[in-house]
Amino acid sequence: MAKSNYVPLFETKQVKGRLLFRCIAASIFLGICFIVMYRVMFFPVGGKAERWTWIGLFLSELWFCFYWFLTTVSRWNSVYRLPYIQRLSQRFEKELPGIDIFVCTTDPLIKPPSMVVNTVLSVMAYDYPPEKLSIYLSDDGGSDLTFYAMLEAANFSKTWLPFCKKFRVEPTSPEAYFRTASEPLSDAVNVKDWLSVKILIDGRDSNAVDIEGNPLPTLVYLAREKRPQHHHHFKAGSMNALLELHGLDAIGGPCYNGSGCFHRREALCGKKYEKNYKVDWKKVSDTKADESASFLEETCKVLASCTFEHNTTWGKEMGLIYGFLVEDIITGLNIQCKGWKSMYLSPERDGFLGVAPITLLQTLVQHKRWMDGHLQVFLSRYCPLLYGYKKIPLKLRLAYCPYNLWAANCLATLYIVVVPCLCLLKGISLFPKISSPWVFPFAYVAFVHRAYSLNEFLWCGGTFRGWCNDQRMWLFNRTTAYFFALFETILKLLGYSQLNFVVTAKVADKEALKRYDGELIEFGATSPMFDILATLAMLNLFGTFGALKKVILDVDEDLQVLNKFGLQILLCFVLVTINLPVYQALFFRNDNGKMPSSVTYKSIIFAMLACTATMY
Repeated sequence: MAKSNYVPLFETKQVKGRLLFRCIAASIFLGICFIVMYRVMFFPVGGKAERWTWIGLFLSELWFCFYWFLTTVSRWNSVYRLPYIQRLSQRFEKELPGIDIFVCTTDPLIKPPSMVVNTVLSVMAYDYPPEKLSIYLSDDGGSDLTFYAMLEAANFSKTWLPFCKKFRVEPTSPEAYFRTASEPLSDAVNVKDWLSVKILIDGRDSNAVDIEGNPLPTLVYLAREKRPQHHHHFKAGSMNALLELHGLDAIGGPCYNGSGCFHRREALCGKKYEKNYKVDWKKVSDTKADESASFLEETCKVLASCTFEHNTTWGKEMGLIYGFLVEDIITGLNIQCKGWKSMYLSPERDGFLGVAPITLLQTLVQHKRWMDGHLQVFLSRYCPLLYGYKKIPLKLRLAYCPYNLWAANCLATLYIVVVPCLCLLKGISLFPKISSPWVFPFAYVAFVHRAYSLNEFLWCGGTFRGWCNDQRMWLFNRTTAYFFALFETILKLLGYSQLNFVVTAKVADKEALKRYDGELIEFGATSPMFDILATLAMLNLFGTFGALKKVILDVDEDLQVLNKFGLQILLCFVLVTINLPVYQALFFRNDNGKMPSSVTYKSIIFAMLACTATMY
């Protein structure tokens, strides 16, 4: 195509409100400076307990300031990409690149084959030339049930794909579509086709066609061999056998977050980026081969063996990197350090839809694994600050740190949740008096930071209730999942624990689903995480009762109490409000999603012991 006729495939635009964000960030920074000044100028001189609690709170505030700085850096120049899909065929005509799509699964009890089949069928129905599309199912569980489900999916695709084209089906997952679609009433022929649908392929084979004679995408099933003496590296090993973020986009590219991502084959296979790099799409997209399917099947058995990557650079410099719980993050960093750039695309129509755990415990377990893996990366030779030196921009290296240091937030958060409450019972003031002008920096930073967060949440299509639940999950994660992730990472470094990849369940019983649809948090299990969660909730409830007692009973001094402890009382009230679902699960719910009685008893005892020990 002549250079004068060149048209871009996308346009880069700055995110609206960037100036407002910078002004607010600057004002918050100014407020932080005043808070630091207050902590230094008004350091308590008498009382050992007062001094140590003051120091601990000051260190916690400094940590939050540091973490806020890291997140602000990554959002300073936010951009978004506006794609022009219609120009793709205009530029490349029929020479579009071949695309390989990987779908990973494990235990069929945790990830049911019906869910996997719906995922595979949905990507097979992509609006893309089928001869250029290959779908690989990596079954880490080696399940016969999953394999035979894929055989059925392969046969069903011959009917489903033309059905999707004929009726312009959205979404292209059968289960999701028929759950929301209504039966056509106007055309008897369409009704017949619609009802007939509601219920492995070699793309090189000219006979691999659907019921209308159109070619089908290639569908490959692979389950790796497993032996006790050979580590199979979980999903990363299976992925190698087969070979989200506007702020980061402006400073070198977002990190790879596991799914919903497309890679260039050269980048994923370890090739370094070169300035004169150019792709010959005609050569790359030629998928025709002389070998038969049976010959290719025999060849692929080598890849499915448990030793295929031995004495090679797979898992080290090529493919997904081994040895980390977050193989996606470390792989993306490795690719970026080889000169490749990434871009974040969030189209109006969702490109990918996923399934997440619906119970609180499974959610916390999943977050614990992520936090454990991120901190493991930060403490390894792949630490972005060091590994990315002179390879990627400083801003991008700093932007990785908020993810890597998620787990470290638990210490400062636990201090803020526990100590001010206990100091309130003890009569130790940790914040300025309400009548003092020094109260304004604390109030301004807290209010503006959360108000801007709410505004962003609403701007992105969320609701106030959704934002409140988001704040709850923020607190629940930091006080439980992050804490256990930090603890386990320390044990691993000391050699007392091993790498453990815990797969979270994506299914639940009907009653749990009903409660989830009713926006009730699902507890319903015993766990050390719930022990901590409930104890912290009871601790702040007792602290609030203690504050109310001082205000109500000491009538002559109630104004002095409010003046001296106003911010601490407000903090306790906020924490009690956040923990309302916990109190409901502890005392008022009768369904199977409530807190177990053992958790209730332990939390009350632990909280009472802590309060009693503080007051004497």
